[in-house]
Amino acid sequence: MGRMAEIQRETRETRIDLAVDLDAGQGSKVKTNLPIFSHFFDALAFHSRFSLTLEAEGDVAVDPHHLVEDVGIVLGQGIRQALGGQDFARFGDVVQPMDEALVLVVVDISGRGQLYWGSGFPDRAIGGVSAEVWPEFFNGLARNLNATIHVRMIAGENAHHVYEACFKGLGRALWQATRSGWGGVASTKGVL
Repeated sequence: MGRMAEIQRETRETRIDLAVDLDAGQGSKVKTNLPIFSHFFDALAFHSRFSLTLEAEGDVAVDPHHLVEDVGIVLGQGIRQALGGQDFARFGDVVQPMDEALVLVVVDISGRGQLYWGSGFPDRAIGGVSAEVWPEFFNGLARNLNATIHVRMIAGENAHHVYEACFKGLGRALWQATRSGWGGVASTKGVL
């Protein structure tokens, strides 16, 4: 049995279909009605080495926040379901460069869903999307994966580079944290 899941979420604000296979390797399809988010999510998918299929649309004319957060929620639910048991590495950490940008992304699938988002991130809109929207994706993911996620900007001036590095780094940290073969629960307590 593979480590995969399919999740659907439909609200008055969004409609999301997601399929994730943690072990299939690259081969993702991403389609949303928010082009910059599709671009960032595609980077996450590629660097996670998961097979991810995402079809999502939301009321982005009202506020992109609804779509971005809800995709984070669904991705967290999907990864958590695909992990199934408790045989995974649990931790992942990446220092991710992208040109002048450098970010730190750390994931601990601990059973405690919290996001710790650093300060000093660029406060400029990218592709018409306010900078305050991007942490909502990471927060929705953290809460629904039951993972502690830290994201810090170490350096950067170009907002696009900084936020894209966050998504790439998240993909790589998730890949590390979800590897199987630990041989049990990765906790001295014996449970997460």
